[in-house]
Amino acid sequence: MTEAKQKLEQQLWNIANTLRGKMDADDFRDYILGFIFYKYLSRKMELYADTILKPDSLTYHELKGHKDEVLLLEAIKGESLDKLGYFLRPEEMFGELAKRGNGNGKSKFILGDLAKVLTNIEQSTMGSESEEDFGNLFEDLDLTSSKLGKTEEAKNELIVKVLTHLEEIDFDLENTESDVLGDAYEYLIGKFASGAGKKAGEFYTPQQVSKVLAQLVTIGKDQIKSVYDPTCGSGSLLLRVAKETNVAAFYGQESNPTTYNLCRMNMIMHDVHYKRFDIYNEDTLVNPSPKHIDERFEAIVANPPFSANWSASPLFMSDDRFSAYGKLAPKTKADFAFVQHMVHQLSDTGTMACVLPHGVLFRGAAEGHIRKYLIKDKNYLDAVIGLPANIFYGTSIPTCILVLKKNREHKKDILFIDSSAHFEKIKTQNYLRKKDIKKIVETYNERTKQDKYSYVATLDEVKENDFNLNIPRYVDTFEEEDPVDLTAVATALKAIDADMANTDATIADYCNQLGIDTPF
Repeated sequence: MTEAKQKLEQQLWNIANTLRGKMDADDFRDYILGFIFYKYLSRKMELYADTILKPDSLTYHELKGHKDEVLLLEAIKGESLDKLGYFLRPEEMFGELAKRGNGNGKSKFILGDLAKVLTNIEQSTMGSESEEDFGNLFEDLDLTSSKLGKTEEAKNELIVKVLTHLEEIDFDLENTESDVLGDAYEYLIGKFASGAGKKAGEFYTPQQVSKVLAQLVTIGKDQIKSVYDPTCGSGSLLLRVAKETNVAAFYGQESNPTTYNLCRMNMIMHDVHYKRFDIYNEDTLVNPSPKHIDERFEAIVANPPFSANWSASPLFMSDDRFSAYGKLAPKTKADFAFVQHMVHQLSDTGTMACVLPHGVLFRGAAEGHIRKYLIKDKNYLDAVIGLPANIFYGTSIPTCILVLKKNREHKKDILFIDSSAHFEKIKTQNYLRKKDIKKIVETYNERTKQDKYSYVATLDEVKENDFNLNIPRYVDTFEEEDPVDLTAVATALKAIDADMANTDATIADYCNQLGIDTPF
């Protein structure tokens, strides 16, 4: 299983690397991920249509020219729209276009056909329940872009190459137990993120951090009704939760249209049925999804953009998400605005875990006021976990995880964990190892006090610290230095003096023999 996964990941990354030439990694990402998705939809369509046609001893590709072709296609379309959420005709399949584009080893012009097929996939869902999940899904696959090549022929040649290479890879969708393709898709997203510098944080949370968040919100739960991410990026965090427990429904919001498309593709590639996810494309703070705002979610995970700007308009003071606090997060630091939004969306029995910059732990003014309200008035804060610096792509700032619950078991204390020194450095990036993740989650679950690692602070202690949550105030990581033996130091200095005198005598002797003055 792991071997197949590694092989697929390597094959896909090799294609991405070989074919992108001088194209910017970010731009090429949209093409390669879009075409992998198109191939996935084709294979899924073919397998489903073959199942429907089995009683007629037909396969989907044998329909062409069949006496009942029109009738059968209509029947398949109806069932496919309900089951898969979309429809593709046999001649619109990925393999057909790849074959057409590479007839006898020569590139044939297929850009027009390809653009039509991608539009048809979206249009096939019009008026059906899945319309929202497939609408504009391929809008970032601009086949007219000069980035693909200067001439139409050059553009076509590159696209045909990508299709031909992808066609050679077996996606093994028949193996329904396997999430290999979805994971390979995640892997590619991660690889592009690691090379994309600052932009990367917009759409990707490193897998190790996702694991920590997902495990924190699913402790002791065999299944959860709903998981929500208000800044869901490519959806990796939401999908990670599903690897820890059974998730009935996924909800997310993402302001960047390209990343929003990526998220919906990622959901579908992980075989999440279109009826089980609802992703919305808008700014969460300004325009929260009308469908989500009245929902309350059992698990919330998030990695919001660090210290983002937002309007902090006084109008928000009449918004239910913020009004009770009496203060808004500052214009230049929306961190607590996201926290307030998530708290509003959290169910009474739910758990939320989000990654934030360290500043939220100790900054004063409005942020100090909000922090105090969450701890003193509401008693929602369950744990503060310090992460190592430099584990996010494109930023080296140290971060922390806040865990909040509306009904806490441990109402009289807050757990502090300092995991900042527990990581492995690979090249310029720091990574949480399996044992580091395990230690964080176990310590959270057992709420143990460990020397130089964790501390359970009473609410009174937090109050004495004026609700400042800076981790070193609670977890003492001070390493005592060995006492200095002054007698030994004095003896060593005397020995050095004696050595220097001997060396001076030797130099003086050489100078004497050469008949020159000594340098001292």
